[in-house]
Amino acid sequence: MKRLILVRHAKSAWDDPFLRDHKRPLAIRGLRDAPKMGQRLKKRGVIPDMMLSSDATRASATAQIIAEQLHFPKKAIQYSNKLYHASSYEIFEQIRAVPQAVELLLVFGHNPGFNDLIWELGGELDNLPTAGQFGFIFHTDNWLDISKKNAEVWFDDYPKKNG
Repeated sequence: MKRLILVRHAKSAWDDPFLRDHKRPLAIRGLRDAPKMGQRLKKRGVIPDMMLSSDATRASATAQIIAEQLHFPKKAIQYSNKLYHASSYEIFEQIRAVPQAVELLLVFGHNPGFNDLIWELGGELDNLPTAGQFGFIFHTDNWLDISKKNAEVWFDDYPKKNG
């Protein structure tokens, strides 16, 4: 079995209208929500084998905060510019390239690509909110074989859920 958790970056700041989108940092709300969502993953027993993140500031900051909550070494997070505003196809290709030894993968990125990928894999939601998480279990031992046919929704969670 392969397990995948898609994590949308936490809320970003829009204070500087001249700052490039790629460089936008987390807002105060994002800095509050990211650790809370990391703790929820920890309570769920999530111990990632690999964390892969968009290299956008807001996504990489979210990944680093959650890594801290899960006691995952920050230096081991892998960053990819290919995940920055990626389509569902591009995200899927990044996931399929993950080493087979990885059983539980966390991917940090952006909408609309995450929404589209969730729908294409059989998940149902209107929108993955900032700091939202959507988990799948795939009934296969090979990342190359993951598909809607062997996907099972594991969970979805977001900051305003359950309280």
